[in-house]
Amino acid sequence: MTTTNPGQALADLPLLPRDNDGPVFSEAWQANAFAIVVELIESHTISRDEWALSLSTTLKDAEARGEVNTGERYYDHWLTALEALIIDKKLADTEDLIAEGQSIRDHDHHRREGQLHHDHDHS
Repeated sequence: MTTTNPGQALADLPLLPRDNDGPVFSEAWQANAFAIVVELIESHTISRDEWALSLSTTLKDAEARGEVNTGERYYDHWLTALEALIIDKKLADTEDLIAEGQSIRDHDHHRREGQLHHDHDHS
């Protein structure tokens, strides 16, 4: 499947946070997770149906645990579904994903600290 808009392959997913221009993200990691799924679909590494099944299973599991779907945790579930699919398809193992997740969190923490210090320097 070749698309002209990178998010077009996933634009009709239910619950996807979006505005008139397409998907919306409140944090950079959300856009990165979205882009990874788009790339995996467009490269035919995973199918759109595999992705839809993984995401819907993750959302149903969250609902079964009693989570009310307010949309606030949508991309947390997106990332969980992505990790499960990557492991299932043996694209990476659990240890690799844990290490990468920690690296992302560490990087994000340093970025946020830098922004906080920068914001306070304007006094």
